[in-house]
Amino acid sequence: MITLGSLFDGIGGFPLCAAISGATPIWAAEVDPACIAFTKQHFPQMLHFGDVSKINGAEFPPVDIITFGSPCQDLSVAGQRKGLKHIDKGGDETTRSGLFIEALRIIYEMRKATNGVYPTYIVWENVPGAFSSNSGHDFQMVLEEITKADIPIPASGRWANDGVVRGSGITAAWRVLDAQ
Repeated sequence: MITLGSLFDGIGGFPLCAAISGATPIWAAEVDPACIAFTKQHFPQMLHFGDVSKINGAEFPPVDIITFGSPCQDLSVAGQRKGLKHIDKGGDETTRSGLFIEALRIIYEMRKATNGVYPTYIVWENVPGAFSSNSGHDFQMVLEEITKADIPIPASGRWANDGVVRGSGITAAWRVLDAQ
């Protein structure tokens, strides 16, 4: 049985996809009461953990896949472009999009608690503006935080719409999909 945990769960889009695909959604983290109520209605067996900035991944049931669509407002070309700022990474504030760092903290807490076994996969969903935010340095930070390796910005100064990098035994791959 493949299991799933969902951070920034919203109305349970990732758990729904998991269930349709034969995986079992185990837990979610979300702060919006209406979204939580909606997800509980459709997935009453799921555990709910609340605010990602206040939870510890070592205390969750381990899962094969952790999905997360961290807030995009500060990365989107339609937003204010504040970027992935986080106080723990030297920022003067933690932006909504900077909550990405909290998701990675939770993932690595679970990995440490399970001796690197869980999660096996992570899926981050966001906007194409992540590639250009902060002159490409925000996406560089995403890849470095995931792989725990130094990842250079491409010589062109632009991230491709798809690619792969490896570091510290972890592979990160990305692809832009048209949501239309």
